[in-house]
Amino acid sequence: MHVTVMLTRHSRRRGALFLAGALLALAGPLGNPAAVARAPLAAPAVPAAEGADPIDFAVVVDQSESLADEDLARETEAAALLSQGEISERSRAAVIGFGSSEKPGQSPVREVCPLTVVDAAGRGRLSDCVKQLARRDRDRVGPGTDFPAAIRQAVARLTENTDGTDGADGAGSTGNTGSTGNTGGADGGAGSGVADAGNAKTPKVIFLLTDGRLDVADSPEYGADPASRRANGEKRLEEELARAREAGVQIWPLGFGDEIDRAALAAMADGGYRGACSDVPGSVPRMRVVADSAGIDKALQETFAAARCARVSEGTVGKPPADLYVTIPPIATDGSLTVSKHDPKVRVTYYDPQERKVPTHGDFDGSAFEVSGEDGPVEALRVKNPLPGRWRVHVEAPEGHRDREVAVRAIWQGRLSSAVLLDPVAPRPGQEAVVEVRMQTRRGVVISDPRQLAGVTVDARLSGAGFAPVSVRLADDGKAPDRKAGDVRFTGTFTVPSGATGDLEIVTEMAAPGVTSDRRPFHTAVTEGTPLLSAQVSVERVTVHPGDTVRGFLDITNDDGAPHTLRLGLGDERGGTGGQGGPGAAKAAGVPGSVPAIAPATVVAKPGPATRAEFTLTLPPDTPLGELGGLLTVVDTTRGDRVLDTSFLDVLVEARPTWWDLWWAYVVGGALVLLAAAAVVGVRLAARRRRQDLAGVRIELLKDGRLLDTLTVRTGQSAGGEFLFSVEEPRGAAPTLRRARGAGAAHRLRRTGSGELLFRPHRGREAPIRAGEPVEVEECEVVVRDGSSPGRSRLRPRTRIPRPGGRTTPGPRTAPGADDPAAPDPTTTTTAPGGGWDPDF
Repeated sequence: MHVTVMLTRHSRRRGALFLAGALLALAGPLGNPAAVARAPLAAPAVPAAEGADPIDFAVVVDQSESLADEDLARETEAAALLSQGEISERSRAAVIGFGSSEKPGQSPVREVCPLTVVDAAGRGRLSDCVKQLARRDRDRVGPGTDFPAAIRQAVARLTENTDGTDGADGAGSTGNTGSTGNTGGADGGAGSGVADAGNAKTPKVIFLLTDGRLDVADSPEYGADPASRRANGEKRLEEELARAREAGVQIWPLGFGDEIDRAALAAMADGGYRGACSDVPGSVPRMRVVADSAGIDKALQETFAAARCARVSEGTVGKPPADLYVTIPPIATDGSLTVSKHDPKVRVTYYDPQERKVPTHGDFDGSAFEVSGEDGPVEALRVKNPLPGRWRVHVEAPEGHRDREVAVRAIWQGRLSSAVLLDPVAPRPGQEAVVEVRMQTRRGVVISDPRQLAGVTVDARLSGAGFAPVSVRLADDGKAPDRKAGDVRFTGTFTVPSGATGDLEIVTEMAAPGVTSDRRPFHTAVTEGTPLLSAQVSVERVTVHPGDTVRGFLDITNDDGAPHTLRLGLGDERGGTGGQGGPGAAKAAGVPGSVPAIAPATVVAKPGPATRAEFTLTLPPDTPLGELGGLLTVVDTTRGDRVLDTSFLDVLVEARPTWWDLWWAYVVGGALVLLAAAAVVGVRLAARRRRQDLAGVRIELLKDGRLLDTLTVRTGQSAGGEFLFSVEEPRGAAPTLRRARGAGAAHRLRRTGSGELLFRPHRGREAPIRAGEPVEVEECEVVVRDGSSPGRSRLRPRTRIPRPGGRTTPGPRTAPGADDPAAPDPTTTTTAPGGGWDPDF
């Protein structure tokens, strides 16, 4: 089985206004603004004539017997993917199934969708009629593979009404075409718009899908026996390819499976028209083969994009419910988000890079939206002037419809506006001039990242009276006259022919993958002799915010005897709003960003010495961020708006700083000061806690100079610098020291923040003590030894501790045996008979 898809495209300028009116009438009411929260009002979307160039294409789908039902279903979805994902509403599409004719009543082709304008209404009809491909009609289409008949039918549809007559009738035609038999089966009434329909300049393309090879062995039309039928079929195929080539119809074959005749597919690609949408490699027809039908949707969409000079951004896949993501680059101006749902029950919601839910129909924030295929296996959201960034596509499905993966992709094209700068702006014959070109999108986004234009070529063509056109290749390599490499300003030099007279026209053309240029001309005129009036315009190179004002200067020399009125303008060299890709073009296109206001807009150049006039550019609040696009032009209105000088606006627009942007340094500095202060306080508190800590302090219990027990304070036992202990006197045993759990009958030892030791006996008052100095407690004495205090050889005088009632303990005494060499050393830790160690330690 095989499927053929043909894409064609011709640029047609005539009838643009008629198309815009027709599309407006047929588009119906715009989407409900209340359907989207926070949806600001926006200007109307860009007119159709300003959108992507149209193409005419036919998707020809193999319905032969060799195809499994699953393969046929995938072919159907692939055909729907192209018809729904097409980015221009001026394009036309047809869908044709084919097999063979082997008995009376059969036809080798079945036109399920007549040639239809791919506007909103047309995409709805295409979504419905393409479903017929999934149902074979064995009584009307035979089981073979008749390539010649399929190509003949597609070429006939794509080339009808190319004489400039109304193509609406032909678009809906379903009659016979030569020997292909009855091609009916789909209702007529193809398209709702006729702009560019049948335009001979619109590219025409066939995409051919197949899983097999030519098979007309049982088709009587090709001869009396299988051998002659095979030979006649191959000869007929060559004839149909020649016919397609003569008619300017490209053929892009796509095969899948193991039975593909690669040589035959390559011959089809080479045999059709070899033209291309641009000079970019890969845009010339070629065949492609994938392993099986599972990969044909992706391969076919990529092939489709190559044929119409577009690009495909791969997104994510997932089973409902899921959030899928796909990225649209800043360079894109027209695109479609395609969602391969497989199951019509899957419902889709779209969110822009700012996480705002966008409408499925109508305008929102400078973009125009139009959805189709909601009740089909493939859904697409066509977007004009899409917001660049990562889009979120949320998919939902009811129970029982969540078993298949959904894939999202974006097919897009960047149609760029060119701003041309010529220095000098009005050269003399024989003079060398420098031409510089900068590109921007309809949103006013100046292309400043060279990666977005990888592989680009830019040419400038000078034409005028008295000489043959001159072409020059422009470069962005940093070599003179180009000022800086990689700034996406393409520069070149040419010499104005000596025979040039009168007006000059410069047209720039660029070619890059997925990018086309508007080819708008820049008009000027040659200068004879030294001009009496000259002017040079410049603008400050600054970084500003939306709503700010930028200063500019106009240096004037008027050696004429009369005053001249000069006018400053943004846009084209006439001070209008459309040409040269200025802000006025964005305004006319209905995208965000109004035209900056120039004040004063006119300056009177009086005769006399050189003067300087100052003016201002006030940016509107909705100015797009990034480099400010457009061309500033000064013209002499006294002499028919003759261009005196032009200048790019080297102004960078950044978002107005937030509160945080303005004060973050002070906030961070204050926070650091507070942190430093907190650190100092913390260090001092930690030092205080360390000074208060009693860990390592040893408490000795003595009686009559004899060491009865010791108790050492361990780490963590002196919270807040306080330690509680008691003297236990078990019956029949010596007193012992124990750590106390409560303050009820306990003695308290405490150290202050300055390191001083304080002791408070039970039922006594707190008083300072010194390490190593005995204190009378009940019938015994307590000696506190700090970790740093030296061991004792003799007891110090006792400290008198105030008792209740104002009494004090007896005065100092010397421990018995202090001078007796036989007495035990009181600095030695011992344990009295009967225990004395707290089991908790």
